[in-house]
Amino acid sequence: MHPIIVSPNDHRSYRYVELTNGLRVLLVNDPLATQAAASMAVNVGHFDDPVNRPGMAHFLEHMLFLGTEKYPDAGSFLSFINQNGGNNNAWTGTELTNFFYTVPPQVFPESMDRFSQFFIAPMFNRELVDRERHAIESEFRLKQKDDIRRIYQVLKETVNPLHPFSKFSVGNLATLGGNEEQLRQELLTFYQTHYSANLMTLCLVAPLTLDELEFHTHKYFGNITNQRLQKQYPDTPLFTPAQLAHQVHIVPLKEQKRVTISFSLPAIEPFYQTKPLTYISHLLGNESAGSLLAWLKDKGWASNLSAGGGINGYNFKEYNISIQLTDTGLTALDDLITACFSYIRLIRLEGREQWRYQERANLLQLAFRHQEQIKPLDLASHLSINMQHYPAEDIMYGDYRMDGDHLAHMDGLLALMTPDNMRLQLVAPELDTQQQAAWYQTPYGVSPISLQRLSTWRDVSNLPGLQLPAPNPFIVADSVARSEKSAADVPVTVAEGPGYRIWHRKDDEFNVPKGHLYLSLDSEQASMTVRHAALTRLYVEMLLDYLTEYTYQAEVAGLSYNIYPHQGGITLHLTGYTGKQETLLALLIDKAKDRNFTAQQFHTIKRQLLRSWYNGSRAKPISQLFTSLTVTLQRRSYEPLKMAEALEDCTLDDLNQHISAFYQRIYLEGLVYGDWLAQEAKALAKRLQHILSLVSKPSPESARELVDLQGKGTLLRELDIAHPDSAIIVYYQSERAEPTHMALFSLLNHAMSSPFFHELRTQKQLGYMVGTGYLPLNRHPGMIFYVQSPVAGPLQLLETIDQFIADFNYAVMQITNEQWEQTKEGLINQIMEHDANLKTRGQRYWVSIGNKDYGFDQREQVVAELQQLTRADLIKFMMKKMRTKHSDRLVLFSIGEQHKQQEPLISGEAITDLRAFKLNTQKFNS
Repeated sequence: MHPIIVSPNDHRSYRYVELTNGLRVLLVNDPLATQAAASMAVNVGHFDDPVNRPGMAHFLEHMLFLGTEKYPDAGSFLSFINQNGGNNNAWTGTELTNFFYTVPPQVFPESMDRFSQFFIAPMFNRELVDRERHAIESEFRLKQKDDIRRIYQVLKETVNPLHPFSKFSVGNLATLGGNEEQLRQELLTFYQTHYSANLMTLCLVAPLTLDELEFHTHKYFGNITNQRLQKQYPDTPLFTPAQLAHQVHIVPLKEQKRVTISFSLPAIEPFYQTKPLTYISHLLGNESAGSLLAWLKDKGWASNLSAGGGINGYNFKEYNISIQLTDTGLTALDDLITACFSYIRLIRLEGREQWRYQERANLLQLAFRHQEQIKPLDLASHLSINMQHYPAEDIMYGDYRMDGDHLAHMDGLLALMTPDNMRLQLVAPELDTQQQAAWYQTPYGVSPISLQRLSTWRDVSNLPGLQLPAPNPFIVADSVARSEKSAADVPVTVAEGPGYRIWHRKDDEFNVPKGHLYLSLDSEQASMTVRHAALTRLYVEMLLDYLTEYTYQAEVAGLSYNIYPHQGGITLHLTGYTGKQETLLALLIDKAKDRNFTAQQFHTIKRQLLRSWYNGSRAKPISQLFTSLTVTLQRRSYEPLKMAEALEDCTLDDLNQHISAFYQRIYLEGLVYGDWLAQEAKALAKRLQHILSLVSKPSPESARELVDLQGKGTLLRELDIAHPDSAIIVYYQSERAEPTHMALFSLLNHAMSSPFFHELRTQKQLGYMVGTGYLPLNRHPGMIFYVQSPVAGPLQLLETIDQFIADFNYAVMQITNEQWEQTKEGLINQIMEHDANLKTRGQRYWVSIGNKDYGFDQREQVVAELQQLTRADLIKFMMKKMRTKHSDRLVLFSIGEQHKQQEPLISGEAITDLRAFKLNTQKFNS
């Protein structure tokens, strides 16, 4: 066997082993990890579902968590993981199911014992069968109004019905109905005929030696049965010839207009070494001048384009070019498709030039050489899946490998990108449809594309203005991280003056020639009123759109940026190879000052933004409540619908005036972190200060005001949401922003989250979206309880939450000292988890600056407080904060369409006028 190819920037060590039972295992020793992780990928998915039991693979994934012969208690795995400060999850795909979790290293062996039993001796307890199929039903209901799911179902109904992709994958009460014992027997049969060690791949990541890991692997996973199963999916095509050259119309719930041009291709996994589709997508999806998207934008037909998406599997790849249309783009649909075929023709003719392919391959090589580490859990999950696709030596390298003779593969795939091998999918309101999709009731219609249209697209010529990208000027041939050590353990101020402050730290741990630049511009004009906030958001969207053409090549070369609004202004975050970061920053500043926004661009982006705000009212109830939580509490946050109303009548002149006012008085705070030397950061700060002085006067930092709930009792705010489910969020706020309270709130959340989930979701079956969360807002700690429920209205949900809180005191009293210390230790491990990479550490530093944690030691302060906390402290805190009838809290809720007749929730003071409430309520300033 060849050795595993590893990035030169990887500090971990690897060992690939195959157990006698056929289980393939990758062991990863990570000496820096503060968490251990395991992931099992099983080559079983919904393609394996029995025809009369859609959703069986998904149902099985749920049931495996609910008790094994060795550990029969249904909630034991979850509470073990949670108590130790870990987390876990699983998903079921078309051909794979993935189970993964993370825990502190000291309990990793015990966790493996518990986890391996899923695959050795699961219980499939009959009493839990009914309960868990209700959980599947809740999960199905949760996404019933999700356009992605609704459109996906139409695809399933319009492919070859003999292909396993056509099966309904999620499952619900209807497909998993009938006698419980019979369903349990079918579950056992499914497990015994599909789960086998030779179809499994396991990855373990921990700061344990490879020998220790191998010992545990044999001990715990060696007993999984090998049934020597062979995968045998039918070799039927995804689309029959009669289903190609058709147009599918779909009416979405959310306002959107999109066309997807799909080509039916063979399986692409055999091409992983040459990646011809990655290369074709690189050209088709380009967004710089002369690209297909730039050309379509110029016509006013499209606002976005992505190439390369689509489903893929054992014998198929559906290759998608997906285009977000403007209103005029919808009317010019045939001309737009002509342009797509013209660009494909251009790729056939000029895309074969070796330097173009090499440019893309070199970028992947560079990314692999300077590969950044990821968290143990993400690594374990990713590699266990890679093991299902790549030979052992390419488990790490397969995603980056792009070498060999690609031309034959590329030509073969391009030859299939023809009008006759195409399907068009048009998603827009008010289209002609003849039928409804099962399960999701999506209106859709299918019709053959006329011979005349096909003939036009077969004979396209070169359209003037379309061209393949020029050589990329942003690519660094190669660079090496500088070896200079950092002068300080945390960022320090390198420049400060009226209206600005810049922090810097040279990274000396991650050894990559990359940097992170954060620049926050505060302006009183940013979100003073709802209209100001709407215009600021529009400015950001306009700027991002305007910059695309100039900066796309930089993005391709590994230099990315984001601009986003916040309560006090806007933030620019720049990341990538340091060699070219300043070039990109200079370009961004130059173009931002330009502001050559056209009327057409203004109209397109404004409509797009309005659409996304209006569509917010069609999101699932719990998502809308989360948005409303910050809107209710933060003085300068506003409801999306209110922002849409304020933006409706704004003109391009209004926007330009707003931008001028925005820049009149600015406060700049920045962080330069990574492979930047101190003198470089100082020079950059000087340039930024000079640029600012030309356009603006210094200003103090904008205030971030948070509504103070002290003395308010229970505040109720109802949202009117059209959805069958009810939803609720109960929020408790700390009156002080200090480490003691951060420790209390985070420990309370940590101790409560697993039992809350187990009781409300698993036992009481109230819904699929159930949980608690530690939620700091404007530096103030807080805690939330949330549920979206298809079975209970808000009053019942609040009573259940209150009862859980009341009972929890007794639960805390009953745990042993050992369990109490273990719970605290688990949380401390979570808080102090080692930063996996430059990005994670940069984010942590930036959050610290935002929190005015200028010592960058808030984590350590919170941990010191946690270590002192006793059970009595926590019980006393709960009694004072949450137990009394007069607790200060905010309850946001919506009543589901099927719960309108239930007794209403009225016990508290209702917020009816949000604007007046926010104006007249006392606030914390931060």
